[in-house]
Amino acid sequence: MSRKTENTAFQCEQCGAQIKPLTNGSFRNHCPYCLYSKHMDEKPGDRASVCRGLMAPIGMEYSSKKGYQMIHECLQCGKVGKNKVATNTTQEDQLISFMKSVV
Repeated sequence: MSRKTENTAFQCEQCGAQIKPLTNGSFRNHCPYCLYSKHMDEKPGDRASVCRGLMAPIGMEYSSKKGYQMIHECLQCGKVGKNKVATNTTQEDQLISFMKSVV
């Protein structure tokens, strides 16, 4: 699968929202509203996971190289992964709601 075909619209399996592709040059891999992701990769970008479980947002962290990242945990197999926060694009990530829910 080419990187171009990965940045496509999708419907969130958690909340049902219709999600548009990112417009900031990056690739969308989680819902900007409920922040859930889907377990697609074993290594970043490989799309090799057979699990395909939903991944719940469980935290955030900051990296000087990648900026803010969401931390997700797969509800099916327990794998933990990180996804870059979507900013400066259509449908930016709704981080305030998430931060309120973890305080």
